[in-house]
Amino acid sequence: MTFTNSTGPYRSYVYAYPHKTAYRPLAGHPAGRPLLRELWAAEPKDALSLYLHIPFCEIRCGFCNLFTRIGAPDELTTRYLDALDRQATAVRDALGDEEQVRFAAAAFGGGTPTFLTAGELERLCDIAEKRMGADLRSVPLSVETSPATATADRLAVLADRGTTRISIGVQSFVDAEARAAVRPQHRSDVEAALGRIRDAGIPVLNIDLIYGIEGQTEESWRTSLDAALAWRPEELYLYPLYVRALTGLGRQGAAAGAADGADPAWDEQRLRLYRAGRDHLLAHGYEQVSMRMFRRTGAHPAGPDDYACQTDGMIGLGCGARSYTSSLHYSFDYAVEMREIRGIIDGFTATEDFSRAEVGRYVDGDEARRRHLLQSLLQAEGMHHDGYRERFGTDPFGDFPGELGAFEERGWLDGAAGPGLLRLSPEGLAHSDALGPELFSPAVRAAMAAYEVK
Repeated sequence: MTFTNSTGPYRSYVYAYPHKTAYRPLAGHPAGRPLLRELWAAEPKDALSLYLHIPFCEIRCGFCNLFTRIGAPDELTTRYLDALDRQATAVRDALGDEEQVRFAAAAFGGGTPTFLTAGELERLCDIAEKRMGADLRSVPLSVETSPATATADRLAVLADRGTTRISIGVQSFVDAEARAAVRPQHRSDVEAALGRIRDAGIPVLNIDLIYGIEGQTEESWRTSLDAALAWRPEELYLYPLYVRALTGLGRQGAAAGAADGADPAWDEQRLRLYRAGRDHLLAHGYEQVSMRMFRRTGAHPAGPDDYACQTDGMIGLGCGARSYTSSLHYSFDYAVEMREIRGIIDGFTATEDFSRAEVGRYVDGDEARRRHLLQSLLQAEGMHHDGYRERFGTDPFGDFPGELGAFEERGWLDGAAGPGLLRLSPEGLAHSDALGPELFSPAVRAAMAAYEVK
């Protein structure tokens, strides 16, 4: 995430709050690095989410600022899985009484989890099941993949182990646009991968597409949309392109001025393509779940929607994963630059003691309210006041009069939503990436601004 001072519609994609750039080493906190068993002792553990992070990809796309590295030489995947096994053992011990621990959802992300071989994917599932105690065949399991790694043998393992949703990053079915996004791929290879996914019988297919690529037009955007719709995916995510520091596009100087949010023409292009994409999907039997997410009408969700990460009780395993308790969000160090990422992965694989939280941010009452409001409001269905009051004992307009008042003035709130429902208007949803950052606390803004990108 790049947080800018732009007043345009594309400030930052808010998928979790507080963002990792607001995290700091806990060794510098007065309480020091807390023991996991103490952090989780009083937490509800009957509906946990489990996330396993695989920080490897075969290529790095030009827009990508995720925590991932290209390739895995010298049996690095083996050493990584060994460390993941050690971490899972330590975390499961910290959770305590196994009779109280239940997992309600699981996900493998990255990076690209299917960078692992079929045998390594079996081991990854074993870590989730045998070490953590998650029954992957009885809970929603979502896995990310790519066209090059969605091979029949890997998909067979995932289907057999209970995967209910697979998400593939296509970004564009137009080869020239894929090249412009520094994602070398051919449409024929993408189509072949989609065929293998459908053959594997995994219930929910999600396809990611990106708008705002250099040279993209409404006509070429519709080409990608129609190519995706031909597979009748249960879900589609439409992402605006961002150019961030230290990424391939950032180094190329693509979309000049975009890194600081100062490109009105690009903003206008992305808004136009967003609206065209939204309207096209709505006309073809999809319903809007959030600014980015669209679900085919009648398709049953096989995993949590975007806002699921607003809840506490997230167990993240792997060096790029986050964990959430009611009072602390924690993970490992974060970086974008390849050399830094390699160093963090090497440090993770050499770690023997995973009994303490290393990097994180404490979440007090005000931050919890902001998080709940932000993650709920960014969903198309909105947020019921009663649920907010039940959790916090206060009213959202009383807690955030300035922010919500400003959203009303801009027409971002749906005045016809009905009593007791806080919901974005279509224009508010279109401006989700501007609205979300306005709910960040001053302390989180300061921490993010002080973060040194590496």
